[in-house]
Amino acid sequence: MNWLLISSDSTSQYFHYMKITSLTLSILLPFTAVVQAQTPAPAKPAAPAVKLPAQAPDVAAPKMGPDGKPNTGFIASHEKFVGIAKEGKAQLVFLGDSITAGWAGNGKEVWAKAFSEYTPANFGIGGDRTQHVLWRIQNGELDGGIKPKACVLMIGTNNSGTDTAEGIAKGVTAIVETIRAKQPQAKILLLAVFPRGSKPDGQLNAQNDKLKEVNAIISKLDDGKNIFYLDIGGKFPVADGKLDKTVMPDFLHLSPAGYQIWADAIGPKLAELMK
Repeated sequence: MNWLLISSDSTSQYFHYMKITSLTLSILLPFTAVVQAQTPAPAKPAAPAVKLPAQAPDVAAPKMGPDGKPNTGFIASHEKFVGIAKEGKAQLVFLGDSITAGWAGNGKEVWAKAFSEYTPANFGIGGDRTQHVLWRIQNGELDGGIKPKACVLMIGTNNSGTDTAEGIAKGVTAIVETIRAKQPQAKILLLAVFPRGSKPDGQLNAQNDKLKEVNAIISKLDDGKNIFYLDIGGKFPVADGKLDKTVMPDFLHLSPAGYQIWADAIGPKLAELMK
């Protein structure tokens, strides 16, 4: 029988090699684990934008976000306005988009001087279109304890890029009819949609031409009893077909001077309606 003989030197070298190998592994394995733990996972591909269906200007709908759900800022403002309506203190309500909402910004001082005696409420939300205002007043903003003497409505400029003049006018008409149904005692001061211009020089544009058509249609809603149409667009300075930047800095929204023009222009009629 043949025996495999291993010298003591060979054995010693073998165990020495195994110790070094074990030591090396004990050092490298934790390091490898740390590296793996610190390596970020591949980023998930961004969710594709939800394609939102077109909204009709005369069909009530909330403003939607890019995720296909109601816009959170819109809903938060709406809920705030519903709370104000439930309190029942407001005697004068302004309904509209960012131009109306701006009474709380550039128009803050003018608002306090011109309307504070009427216990006013500003129900304006930036970016709103006719369908959004219609949805808001169908969902609590004119319910509860609120019983205003008058409502000031100016809406439609945000529809002008996509909808027809006839469609926008239908949306305004639906809002007026809803106000009348929910608050029959309230007089409605229906304002012509303000002029707008293009950057960089404020040149009156095609959207402005469309809004003139809208105004011509909604002017016929004036019945002299409950609905009063007022076009104050001519009060905003225009030279050579261009809007004045001191009044409309971006040729759409108003400066403090612009809000003063607005307040002065509706003041006499509003005083009459608030009696």
